[in-house]
Amino acid sequence: MSRADEMDTSSTQKYAWEQEIQIMKRVLQPYENECAEILFEYTIPRLGKRIDVVVLLQERVFVIEFKAGENEFIHQDVDQVLDYALDLKNFHQGSVDRYIIPILVATESDAYSTLCQLSHYDDGVYEPLLTNAEHLADIFSMVLEETLPVISYSISISDWARSRYAPTPTIIEAARSLYLNHSVENITRHDAEGEQLKRTTQYVQKVIHETKSRGGKSICFVTGVPGAGKTLVGLNVAVQQETDEDLAVYLSGNGPLVAVLTEALTRDKQAREKSLGNRITKKEAEREVKRFIQIIHRYRDNMLGKIRVVNGELQIDPHKELQDKKAGYGEVENIAIFDEAQRSWDNEHIASWLKRKKGFDAFPMSEGEFLIWSLDQRKDWAVIVCLVGGGQEINTGEAGIGEWIRALNETFPHWQVYISNQLTAKEYAEGKVKDLLENNPHVTYSEDLHLAVSMRSFRAESLSNMVHYLLDGDVEKVRQTYAAISDRYPIVLTRDLDKAKAWLKHHARGKERYGMVVSSKAYRLKPLAIDVRCKPNTVHWFLDDINDVRSSLFLEDAASEFDIQGLELDWTCLIWDGDLRYNGKGWDFFEFNGGNKWNRINKSERKSYQLNAYRVLLTRARQGMVICVPKGSAEDHTRLPQFYDGTFEYLKSLGLEILE
Repeated sequence: MSRADEMDTSSTQKYAWEQEIQIMKRVLQPYENECAEILFEYTIPRLGKRIDVVVLLQERVFVIEFKAGENEFIHQDVDQVLDYALDLKNFHQGSVDRYIIPILVATESDAYSTLCQLSHYDDGVYEPLLTNAEHLADIFSMVLEETLPVISYSISISDWARSRYAPTPTIIEAARSLYLNHSVENITRHDAEGEQLKRTTQYVQKVIHETKSRGGKSICFVTGVPGAGKTLVGLNVAVQQETDEDLAVYLSGNGPLVAVLTEALTRDKQAREKSLGNRITKKEAEREVKRFIQIIHRYRDNMLGKIRVVNGELQIDPHKELQDKKAGYGEVENIAIFDEAQRSWDNEHIASWLKRKKGFDAFPMSEGEFLIWSLDQRKDWAVIVCLVGGGQEINTGEAGIGEWIRALNETFPHWQVYISNQLTAKEYAEGKVKDLLENNPHVTYSEDLHLAVSMRSFRAESLSNMVHYLLDGDVEKVRQTYAAISDRYPIVLTRDLDKAKAWLKHHARGKERYGMVVSSKAYRLKPLAIDVRCKPNTVHWFLDDINDVRSSLFLEDAASEFDIQGLELDWTCLIWDGDLRYNGKGWDFFEFNGGNKWNRINKSERKSYQLNAYRVLLTRARQGMVICVPKGSAEDHTRLPQFYDGTFEYLKSLGLEILE
């Protein structure tokens, strides 16, 4: 094991291996004539960790975590071994239809489990069993005494170790794994959904290599349904180019996403260096992470420091920046990946902001056009990758994808354009993309640039379709879609927030994350102790444990569509306020005036933003959700029952389970 180990393994770890082997020899001696396998240090790619010991015996999978020399059972260690078991159950083909027994061994403890039981999910995963080294054999005997149901297993136990592992990581898990130099193939599914992610990544890489070879300029537009993995494609390209020595930067205007990913990778970097005996400050770790992941405004501001506006046109200010032999007057990166490109600011919005915040007068470009202009300053080659979500514009000043195309046609006609064949759909530039590009001779369409299936929820790939039908008011299609996923992806409805919170806690296991989400216009949830004006600290909300009051797990702070777009939880509770009301025929849109009443929203653009806000909120859960529609109060004219009853009855009519 020591010779085969690729890690810089300490002598302490090698001693632990010796101990584990001695214990397992004794435990498994009674079964020496059985057909069985034992695997040490079995890798869990999605979690970036390894299981100490896996024993395959009598069609069962024993997952064992050793804590050598420990005399007590720590809660986080119990969660760790349960997470391993759940990961195998959910993502490992050979484990899907088998009983999985997580066991935590604190070798010097006096305590041990005397009862084994399945979890309340009844999915074949046992509640974690705790034991010392001496009684591990008794745990095996106790489990094996139970009779298994007759099952026709899809994968034989002898093929278990070779069977397919098909994870769907959260974006935080994926970023961590990519940063550890795992390939995208290693951390994603290997079925049809995973293959499309691989194809898209490879297509973008091919464009980069071809553009570099000919010394040109190219732009790729990647589309995808919510949760299909667009961000993962972007992060993978950014990390991969680092290893190829071509500098790339992942850019996003989504502040919470950048903050959470940066903090997660910084913590991982610091912990990894510490485990190797290297001293590194958090600032040093963060500086390395920020080399390839940045908020778009920081990148933009760097370029702003080099320019001036003369007669309404941008020019490089020769007094501010020296020219680089390769980069010209551009930034150091050849490749810029812009996530949620449809949300880039239009010219009016960015010009107003720069004048107010930076004293920069009469800025002549939109944000998208300026990014193309910035990369166009390079003398050698450049590639922009635009990751485009459909129907997700949630704020004023967002230019949409049509503005990028206008800039390419009018200002940068020499750029090669590689575009998803789905970018012509109505949710992108009102379906006018094909017309806009009709006279551009440098356009290549490809289906490989579209991610068609949501991977956010490994239990319910059709969730995004169901949400689309729900917001369209198509009851029959919602019922049909939900019927197909309800056994794997529970959605329940309640009018009691306390019951909703209890449901979340009951369903989450191990380190699965849950939390409350609300619309940013949900101003009348204050009687339920939810104030949307009190913004959660998204870093702590997404990353910290249940002991931190700022964590999502504490169920005090609720995240809005702006806080959670691009991120996800395992389980969510959506609290539905009176800002979006179902009237029996369709939706009515409102915003609270901050004083004493709701005002109706009449502008179609703002209605679209509101609908998209709920689209985002309804697609944040990977495993299931509870929707809470308050009852309101006849004594409060801002929370009258009729503001909520129509919405509840509509959701009830969709066939959702009612949580009484």
